Amino acid sequence: MIHLNWENKETIKQIECVHVDAKKFIVHDKLTPGKKYDVKNETDEFYFIIDNSNRIGGFLKEYFKEIS
Repeated sequence: MIHLNWENKETIKQIECVHVDAKKFIVHDKLTPGKKYDVKNETDEFYFIIDNSNRIGGFLKEYFKEIS
């Protein structure tokens, strides 16, 4: 149940959405290309961010680039 506290967790890093061209999923209503998002948790394949609905969402890393 650790995922219930991710919204209040400290931000790990920032990422920028580079595209919303999803093959299997609908992400264009949750992400905006060019917008920066705070990463709350990360796995090998996914970033967990506060998306456009102001809720935690898990998205494939291919939609983003890291901001240095």
